[in-house]
Amino acid sequence: MDKGKFERFLGRLRLQLEKLTRQQVGRTQDEVAAHAARWQCLDIIEAFGRLRRKCPHCGHARFHRHGYTSGLQRYRCLRCTHTFSALTNTPLLHLRRRDRWLPYLQCMLDTRTVRASATKVGIHRNTSFRWRHRFLVRVVHDRPIPLKGIVEADETYLLESQKGSRCLNRPARRRGGVAHSRGITKEHDCILVLRDRGGQTRDWWTGRGPVTSKQLSWGLPAALDEDVVLVTDGAKAYRTFIAAYPFAHVPLNLAAGIRSRGPYHLQNVNNYHSRFKTWLRTFLGVASRYLPNYLGWRHALDGGRITTPAGLLKSALGLRTTTAASH
Repeated sequence: MDKGKFERFLGRLRLQLEKLTRQQVGRTQDEVAAHAARWQCLDIIEAFGRLRRKCPHCGHARFHRHGYTSGLQRYRCLRCTHTFSALTNTPLLHLRRRDRWLPYLQCMLDTRTVRASATKVGIHRNTSFRWRHRFLVRVVHDRPIPLKGIVEADETYLLESQKGSRCLNRPARRRGGVAHSRGITKEHDCILVLRDRGGQTRDWWTGRGPVTSKQLSWGLPAALDEDVVLVTDGAKAYRTFIAAYPFAHVPLNLAAGIRSRGPYHLQNVNNYHSRFKTWLRTFLGVASRYLPNYLGWRHALDGGRITTPAGLLKSALGLRTTTAASH
C-alpha cells in the first residue's frame, strides 16, 4: 500500500473506531498484534537467513533472489537450480501460523502445558505438541563449550516412561507406578549433569541404568577444558573414565558422609537436579524419548538465560545464545 492510500485508510479507520464497542476495540487490537508478531517473526527468520553463505542443497556459494514464499525471501542456486528460503533444512520448515509463533514461545517461557498453550494461542492441542518439540530440536544443542575451572558432575534418575505410546513393551503402570526392584535399575533413565562455578551447564540423557565409563567418554572430553578440576562422587565409572583422560579429579565419598573437601562439593549440580525435577512435575510425566528436549528447554530457562520469545526463536533456528565459559 502506498503512502497516500495508507493515509486515507487511517482516516477511515479513525472514523470507524469511534463507533466500536470496548470488546470490538479489544478484538481489533488482537488482530493488529497478531500481524505485528508475524512481521517480527519474519524479520528474525530473515536475519538468520542472511547468515547463510551456501546453498543448503549442494553447498554452492552462488545464488540469487528468486521471489518470495510465504512472506520470506526465496533464493535460487546457480549450480543445482533448486530454490530455498531461510527455513530450508531447519526443523521449522512447513510450520504454519507464523503470527502465533512468538505468542506460543512466550507460553514455553512461562512453562505452560500443551493444552494450556493451545488454549492461550488459539491452536489445536496436537499442533501445540508438535510445535513444542520442533522448536526444541536445536535448542537442545545450544550449550556452552567448554566448561572451565571447578566442574561438578553427578547423575540423577527418573523412572522410565512410555507416555503416549500405543504399544508398550511392558505392562502399563497406574498413576506413574514404581520400579519392580529397589535401587537404580534398567527401569530408570540416567541424566548426567555437569555444572561449573560460573553457572554454565551441560547435560545428557545417557540411557537406562547406572552411568558407565563408556557413556562418560562419549560426551565429557569435548565438554571440558583441559585444566578443569572434575568433582564427582565415588562411583567406579568416574574412576575408570579419569584413568584414560588427563583431568584433575576430586572424588567425594558420599556413602561415608563426606560431602565436601575444602572448596570442592556437589551442591551446585544437585541444586540443578532439584530445580529440573520440580519444573518437570508441571507436565505430569514426560516420555523418556523426549527427555533430551526437556533438558534443553530447562537449560534455556535456567538463570534467565533466554527471557524473550525472540531469543527462544533464535535458539530454535540454530543461533547460539551461549558462549564459551569464562572466569
